[in-house]
Amino acid sequence: MTTRRTFLTGAAALGTTTLLPFRLHAAAHAADAFMTANGQVTVHPIAHASFVMETPVGTIHVDPVGDAGDYADLPAPDLILITHEHGDHYNADTLAALAGDATPLIVNPAVYDMLPADLQARATSISNGESTSAGDVMIDAIPAYNTTEERLNFHPQGRDNGYVVTVDGLRVYISGDTEDIPEMRSLENIDVAFVCMNLPFTMGMEAAASAVNAFAPTYVYPYHYRGRDNGTQDPRDFAELVTGQTEVKIGNWYDGVMPS
Repeated sequence: MTTRRTFLTGAAALGTTTLLPFRLHAAAHAADAFMTANGQVTVHPIAHASFVMETPVGTIHVDPVGDAGDYADLPAPDLILITHEHGDHYNADTLAALAGDATPLIVNPAVYDMLPADLQARATSISNGESTSAGDVMIDAIPAYNTTEERLNFHPQGRDNGYVVTVDGLRVYISGDTEDIPEMRSLENIDVAFVCMNLPFTMGMEAAASAVNAFAPTYVYPYHYRGRDNGTQDPRDFAELVTGQTEVKIGNWYDGVMPS
């Protein structure tokens, strides 16, 4: 059974716990904090599919792309996760600018083969269904792929990763680019989920909400829904489709654009 953890807004650091409706939360652009046994995991959305998590055991950057200056006010990464090679998820120049000399990377096999030699030397490649750890962080690679016939070439089955990251007891699901697949629907005990929705490349909000309703995370962020064309899916409409006890959170990537 999932232990429901407390959701805090940025005001919590000042001793004030405020629970915001998702519409107000989107406007506030505040970082979100989720309490764990030994501290809190703070989520900082960057843009599109990129975000940062500060945790009691280090800072994790997920699919960092774009201008390294976008990360200047955040701690340097202690771990970097890459889901797949598309330019809105993987950029070697951004990685080189952000990663320290010993920063480990967890990547899918296709990205591993593309990495410059210095980054590849500290990267670990894991495939769908495999697991690894980085310090006190556990990482499970979850399949991420298209199922609709006309989209199969975007994300073929077996190539790309989603991840379940377990840190200080908090289980975080990162979908990467995928559709409403059985492996997502069967997830269990997810505290925080990041679920993509962006037609025609991944899935629409109806499919994303259906999957979320099936695996019922405590909190869910719709992400990856805004790109150069200002996006195809409205997170507000997605929130209306999510049922049960799952709480929808909207980060500041609502106002961001997919990096070039």
